Amino acid sequence: MTDISKLKFDQNGLIPAIVTETGTGKVLMMAYMNEESLRISMEKGLACFWSRSRQELWLKGDTSGNYQHIVRITADCDYDTLLVEVRKDGPACHTGEESCFHNPLFDGPEPQGFTYEALLEMLKGRKDNPKEGSYTSYLFEKGDDKILKKIGEESTEVVIAAKDNDLPNTVYELCDLMYHAMVLMVDMGISLDDIRKEMSSRHVVDHKVKQEKMV
Repeated sequence: MTDISKLKFDQNGLIPAIVTETGTGKVLMMAYMNEESLRISMEKGLACFWSRSRQELWLKGDTSGNYQHIVRITADCDYDTLLVEVRKDGPACHTGEESCFHNPLFDGPEPQGFTYEALLEMLKGRKDNPKEGSYTSYLFEKGDDKILKKIGEESTEVVIAAKDNDLPNTVYELCDLMYHAMVLMVDMGISLDDIRKEMSSRHVVDHKVKQEKMV
């Protein structure tokens, strides 16, 4: 583990902290820490910064409730910048956006890679602003019964493909199932954060099961 004494704080006693979401790597915000806020962050396991505008310590979420639970803090090669990986309770930006970086300036020629976040945003758009001819909008229009029926059908298709040991078709059917499951998530207001929080708690249960088997 890196000793805090190795960190290079600037002339004002501050060090930049880039905050990312654990699991996705999405950049949420950039803030500053001083030695005191860094120690508080490590002691509480919650992101604490130094507000340059207010000239005071700032525990993220203390007012909004959007706390950032620290997973890991890593210093860069020069020890003058921190990468803070967190699990967030809510939007990182004071505007209500998930990330403070939400004002596009330039799109390069390389297409953006697939992300579940982008897919979920597209699905939300099809629900909020239905598009004629869109299968997704059609599902939302028909409602729960249709969505749940499709999930049941796709689950069966996955079982059949896997039972036949058909790897390509199993992958194909799993994608169909995951797509319809995400349609259900949007329809019920379930976020990816909700899923991550539940999944992150599962390793504890798994650990207990292993212990019981060993006994």
